[in-house]
Amino acid sequence: MASEADLKMDINISRMLRAGVSLAAVVVFIGGFLYVLQARGVAPDYRHFHGISSPADRIPPLLVAHHLDSRNIIRVGILLLIATPIMRVAYCVYSFALQKDKIYVVVSSIVLSVLLYSFFHA
Repeated sequence: MASEADLKMDINISRMLRAGVSLAAVVVFIGGFLYVLQARGVAPDYRHFHGISSPADRIPPLLVAHHLDSRNIIRVGILLLIATPIMRVAYCVYSFALQKDKIYVVVSSIVLSVLLYSFFHA
């Protein structure tokens, strides 16, 4: 039988995941809607491959852009979707630390460090 602290943590995690995914979906939908409105007659150039940088390389330009075009809005939505499980693991570290459960704090911290490393260095 789960303790009250475990049930509270599970409820908070489910709310956080639901809110993060819903917010990301709304942002991507708004960006997609604006993209469809703005992208009339744009022909893609498939003759040359244009590589893109990793998501972590695009965060500063997205946050300080003077104008958010539709593609940047979609990128922000994708970053919110990626950040949702990372925030879940960070919340687990915090919650397990409050419960003084050292083993789960260590395991969750390792998982969080692997997630952050793979996001910023992959």
